[in-house]
Amino acid sequence: MTYKLFGALGSPYSQKLRALLRYRRIPHLWIDGTATREALGQVRAPVIPVLQYPDGHFDNDSTPVIYDLEARHAERRVVPDDPAQAFIAHLLEDFADEWLTKAMFGYRWLQEVDQIQMSRWLAFDNLKGGGLEVSQKFAAMFRDRQVSRMALVGCTAENFPLIEASTRAVLAALEEHVVNRHCLFGTRPSLAEFGIFGQLSQLGTDPTAQAMMRADYPYTYRWLAHIDDMSGLEGEWEPGFAAVVAELVRIAGEVYVPFLHANEQAAEAGAETFRMEAMGLPYEQGVFKYQLKCLRELRSRLAALDGAARAQVDPLIGPAWLGLLA
Repeated sequence: MTYKLFGALGSPYSQKLRALLRYRRIPHLWIDGTATREALGQVRAPVIPVLQYPDGHFDNDSTPVIYDLEARHAERRVVPDDPAQAFIAHLLEDFADEWLTKAMFGYRWLQEVDQIQMSRWLAFDNLKGGGLEVSQKFAAMFRDRQVSRMALVGCTAENFPLIEASTRAVLAALEEHVVNRHCLFGTRPSLAEFGIFGQLSQLGTDPTAQAMMRADYPYTYRWLAHIDDMSGLEGEWEPGFAAVVAELVRIAGEVYVPFLHANEQAAEAGAETFRMEAMGLPYEQGVFKYQLKCLRELRSRLAALDGAARAQVDPLIGPAWLGLLA
């Protein structure tokens, strides 16, 4: 019953899923480098991480994989038992996957110092040998490709002030919380922590972002090392919502709600791009179909909650989220 996780150290979603498998004590092998190429040929969208199941089949969308593992393995689940908490954990994981990832892209590929070091490190990780000349040639090609994609995912110099402001707001909320406890819904982690960890794990590695975290959010920076392997942790879910959860939901409502709304409106109008403003800052990018799927999923999960759960969720998420999801 051993899984194989094909990923990379420089992939936030690989780090997310590896940390989750470790916490859940699900037997697995970590495989990176050129071996991932064969696995990419087994999935519809050729992106890592790819998880090979014990029965031999492959999957690679981290969030559905997490829920599939919940159904297959009963011990140490990461979806809270309480339906209201489960919805909020999903919302925060989605926010991390779809919005905080822009910080990872921006910090890694906007400035030359980060472009050079990280392209070389990622080439080093992928090739695992072959000589410096080959590695740096691969790095240069990869760097050019990634930089050319920045506008597509909204990580431009014009957009980065909002990306950075929202990321710092998240880091500030975590910094206040993690000095008291490491988890959001009690003394055990949910899928939200792993989603957030995945993105921040890269900020904790890349030169500019790492320097920022070490200087301004040192305990959140150190927290990453703990989330990376929580296999020895024993904990419980606790009722209610911690202040940090409310703050993270508020930040997501201020930034991610207008993003999802503008993306949906543009898609319905047949537009190729959209503009929005959040936190008093402008933002523009191309329409993304995957975020439409994320929005549908959020709406479906909110609609499925019963009255008791909605009585907890609605006051927490507030008018911005309710206006988008209800």
